Amino acid sequence: MPSTPQQAPLLRLQQLQSLPDRPHCGPFDLQLAAGERIMLMGASGAGKSVLLRLIADLDPGLGEVWLQGQPRHSFTGPQWRSQVMYLAAEPAWWSQDLAAHFDAAAWQQLPALAQRLCLRTQALQTPVPQLSTGERQRLALLRALLRRPKVLLLDEPTAALDEESVQAVEELLEEQRNSGMGMIWVTHSRAQAQRMGRQQGWPCLWLQDGQLHDNTACSEVQP
Repeated sequence: MPSTPQQAPLLRLQQLQSLPDRPHCGPFDLQLAAGERIMLMGASGAGKSVLLRLIADLDPGLGEVWLQGQPRHSFTGPQWRSQVMYLAAEPAWWSQDLAAHFDAAAWQQLPALAQRLCLRTQALQTPVPQLSTGERQRLALLRALLRRPKVLLLDEPTAALDEESVQAVEELLEEQRNSGMGMIWVTHSRAQAQRMGRQQGWPCLWLQDGQLHDNTACSEVQP
């Protein structure tokens, strides 16, 4: 029987790096399969957010990135970022009206999802600047998920949340991973890196001196 061609990874980086006139970050070679989650740690300022922004084509850089075997340059910027979506630790909002950030279909789905993430009912009617940091963070996550990207680049998505809300976010993101979404997840919590990464058999990496290393630190945390 003829051999079956190997399926292209969901996301592939080859020699991705920052420009020479910017703080050194990379080069990075990395593959992410559909339904795979990579947990990423490192000291503050190590370049974790820079790496995510390079992947999302939000910062200029060198190297190549592919999505399901298609090179990034074959997409427009908006097309790429709709499929490989970066979620900042403090996401931007272009309107004070929360509903303006969702299309009609997504807005109809929002109340049930908001309840799952422990958001108060009146939060959906509150002007964005009056929401707490944690509320904005969870609503931005739902905004991203409702757009159904193939890859989600998560920059500390639970940093401002209480323990109950952290658990709710982790459970929802685990469902998304099970449906095939790929994730690169930045966290400063070793317990979370172990819980959502090493403990489930997913890669757990450490970024230092512009390079990725296996993160043995998260395996030292007790479950």
